[in-house]
Amino acid sequence: MNLPLDDRPTILVVDDERLNRNALAEMLGGEYRVLLAKDGPGALAHAQREAAQLLLILLDVSMPGMSGYDVLGALRADERTAGIAVIFITGQSDDAAEEYGLNLGAADYVSKPIRPAIVRVRVRNQIHLALQKRALERLAQIDGLTGLANRRHFDAQFDRAWRRCERAGIPLGLALVDIDHFKQYNDRYGHLQGDEALRTVAQTLQAHARRPDDLAARIGGEEFTLLMPGDESLVQRIEDFRQAVVAQAIVHADSPTGFTLTVSCGLVVARQLDRITPTDLLQKADTLLYTAKFQGRNRTVTWTQP
Repeated sequence: MNLPLDDRPTILVVDDERLNRNALAEMLGGEYRVLLAKDGPGALAHAQREAAQLLLILLDVSMPGMSGYDVLGALRADERTAGIAVIFITGQSDDAAEEYGLNLGAADYVSKPIRPAIVRVRVRNQIHLALQKRALERLAQIDGLTGLANRRHFDAQFDRAWRRCERAGIPLGLALVDIDHFKQYNDRYGHLQGDEALRTVAQTLQAHARRPDDLAARIGGEEFTLLMPGDESLVQRIEDFRQAVVAQAIVHADSPTGFTLTVSCGLVVARQLDRITPTDLLQKADTLLYTAKFQGRNRTVTWTQP
């Protein structure tokens, strides 16, 4: 039974011969979402645009202008596409050429003329491996308690977001969030209820990470962050989040800030990334967070780069 269209794994077929492209698309289209490209530049454009969904590329070795080897080298040099599996399609039977392609990072070879049964099996095997790999990568990026991104994933995304915003000349927003008097909460109500409070705050923060590029993460025991590349609405977003936590009305009898669970937030928006470093930005947000705590907690302290 075919999967619904949006749920099918995505593959890309790259071949300069239209008949070959169409034959592979017809052969695989019932089980996979198939994209087509007729040359190297078209393949790279598809791969970069579809990197989040693309699991496998069937790539012709011999193409005019940009060979399959050249395309594979470009894929591996781009962090967005470096992990996409590639099966080379070739009319050659040269062992040295096959070894060369495998050493470049190809996952497998398919020989012309195409044998449908063999192609289906090899594609299915690589898709299975790619799905397993992505599942493991996702597990390695997730905080097990809250389901948010973990510190490792945040660090990687912060680095990518910084470089992208610097290249594009767009702002980068970062907020650090800390639950107020959380040790006292754990001491009074126990760690199981403390874990539930952490999950509630995490879900509330995630609800305010509304754009695809926004990232909500847990980076410490009761410390969270919201990363927002290219958007200066972070100030209002974080204040809405803080008020939403208050609205949860989680009882905290030992809290001096109103007897409910609250959060403090330090927030920075950098507009000129060439005039500040990533470390400086994190330190600035951390300083503002402690300023919020010093001023009485349950508040947001912000700084926007002029």
